[in-house]
Amino acid sequence: MPKLKTVIVAAAAYAISLLFLFPYVVMLLTSLRSQDSLREVSFWPEEWVWSNLANFWTSGLAGNLWVTLKVAAGSTVLVLLVALPAAYYSARHRFRGRTAFLILVLITQMFQPTAMLVGIYREVFQFGLVDSIWSLILVNGGFNLAFAVWILNAYFASIPRELEEAAFIDGNGRFGALFRITLPLALPGVITALIFTFIAAWNEFVVALTLTTTPENQPLTVALNSFIGQYQVDWQNLFAGSVIATLPVIVLFALIERKVVGGLTAGSIK
Repeated sequence: MPKLKTVIVAAAAYAISLLFLFPYVVMLLTSLRSQDSLREVSFWPEEWVWSNLANFWTSGLAGNLWVTLKVAAGSTVLVLLVALPAAYYSARHRFRGRTAFLILVLITQMFQPTAMLVGIYREVFQFGLVDSIWSLILVNGGFNLAFAVWILNAYFASIPRELEEAAFIDGNGRFGALFRITLPLALPGVITALIFTFIAAWNEFVVALTLTTTPENQPLTVALNSFIGQYQVDWQNLFAGSVIATLPVIVLFALIERKVVGGLTAGSIK
């Protein structure tokens, strides 16, 4: 029989999980209601309108979903390409100003894009990138770079240098030791940075609303705002689009979660 403490902790965990899942259940049920049944008091819809989910693909929002995917994937790739060498070098070398560099990286994480929105727009305008997907990729990558460098630096610093030195003796160079030994051991940190950057870029709204003007270049977070009118809100279609927008993130977690445990020990045994 499990201990009383284990039962209490498990029950509390399930209760908290249900509390966080409840808004998503409401969102799903509302997306399957008809316009006339939105004012009903009943929790379950009397009529299941599955066409609300199908209308997402015929309304043109599929293109906005593709824009969101490109922005999130591009920002994630950009962050990893810059953060991996920066974090690795700062973790393996004791250069002058290293502490100041890491503190500066952490300070930049405290700034929000909303506070610098005017400056961001002027800079993007000068480069001619207004209403461009590249502007969203650069801005989202820049604001998520600090966290990625910080978390990857901590993972690289926790890996013993002796493992890389053993790889050097076996004939590997710096890049060979990095890709064969260090990166597999730091895979949980890489996945953490990947998930954080992808979700932050996927959910970003304010910068995308400011830098994009044409509907076909707007990410899904901005395009869903079209269901909110001045006098009426199209709740069922708004929530149907929100349900579909949530699915790629869930799939990403499902695919990556299996590799986290393997990444904890990958590369540690020759």
